[in-house]
Amino acid sequence: MRSIRAAATGAVTLSLVLAATACGGGSSSGGGSNDSPKTLTYWASNQGASIAVDKQVLQPELDKFQKQTGIKVKLEVVPWSDLLNRILTATTSGQGPDVLNIGNTWSASLQSTGALLPWDAKSFAKIGGKDRFVDSALGSTGAAGKDPAAVPLYSMAYALYYNKRIFADAGVGQPPATWAELVADGKKIQAKGKSALGAEGANPSENIHHVFVFAKQHGADFFTADGKPDFTNPKVVEAVKSYVDLMAKDKVIPTGDAEYAQNQSVSDFAKGKQAMLLWQSASANLKSQGMSEDAYGIAPVPVISGTPGTGPQVNSMVAGINLAVFKNTHNLDGATKFVKFMTSDDEQKILNTAYSSIPPVKSAQADAAFGAPATAVLKNTLATSAAALPQVASESQFETAVGTAVKDLFADAAAGRAVTTDSVKAALQKAQQQMPAA
Repeated sequence: MRSIRAAATGAVTLSLVLAATACGGGSSSGGGSNDSPKTLTYWASNQGASIAVDKQVLQPELDKFQKQTGIKVKLEVVPWSDLLNRILTATTSGQGPDVLNIGNTWSASLQSTGALLPWDAKSFAKIGGKDRFVDSALGSTGAAGKDPAAVPLYSMAYALYYNKRIFADAGVGQPPATWAELVADGKKIQAKGKSALGAEGANPSENIHHVFVFAKQHGADFFTADGKPDFTNPKVVEAVKSYVDLMAKDKVIPTGDAEYAQNQSVSDFAKGKQAMLLWQSASANLKSQGMSEDAYGIAPVPVISGTPGTGPQVNSMVAGINLAVFKNTHNLDGATKFVKFMTSDDEQKILNTAYSSIPPVKSAQADAAFGAPATAVLKNTLATSAAALPQVASESQFETAVGTAVKDLFADAAAGRAVTTDSVKAALQKAQQQMPAA
């Protein structure tokens, strides 16, 4: 999911366990209809540097779809800060789109509302079959053992972006492979007057993505095997503290980043103010801000020791965007045609190139357009060292509760307040108390 977003606090208060029966203006039975076969409403997530950029990318493709099918698509690009609450409101108000983008980490939560079209074998057959999609992307489409709630659209992975000139000026010869190396390199960089590592400390979802990876590297999970929150597990506490300590103890993340929530760390990196950035598929964003591709390198996200892989060597969550259809759309056939169009090889190449993401469609991913060395880092991460966030019904509440706890811990660090094992545990205990009862 794009890390620009911060899951809105109101998401915690909105029910995700009640089945929606009146979305998208379709039939009250939730089965969908074809009452409006000539139009579709599409909520797209903000993938580019701005909403205007997204419209420039998407509108020509929507016009192409209209020319092919006669179906006009009414586009709205929704900011990440609003998207989850807009979707949740639509599941209860009946005022929603026909088709929409969702962050892949929300799949199981939104699946539990009953509002989205389940993609069974018959539905997948209409868009070319389930086996067209890579396994890592399918792993973030809903709860295990259930038909997916959405179809993969864009795949992304985290990487370490580093400024070549800043590294050279500081005498750093290669990107760090471990966190200890990153801290040591950061000290050299700071001695030359540059910031070492950027972060979006006030963005709950960005926080979740990183502490999830840190937990994996510490041999921990935020949920038990049966899906119950386990936020105060000592290894989870240690993992969260290790991430916040990059600011609180190691001082490689500037204290000002505790207030960042809307791509400011990307802008700092693009402007040459900082040496390193942990981000999802950032190339298009950096290019839009005037940073030359020759100015930076891309490397795998560090691990504690060794090399990226599975288990404690995980170095990214499986990031991405899925395409979903409300079950009671007024244009069920048209919505299915639209999903088929957006996941076609040609469109996958166009859209994922525009957003510097990776096609989740196997045949498109194999295209030479995605064979550059920088893209290879992202593809290899998705294939070998990325893990899906918990596909549980309470996932969106988890993002908000724990992500906000980490935000508050960063605020403590920025204010000079001690971040201790006890304070981290207390913050996570408070977050766990905000989770819905099983």
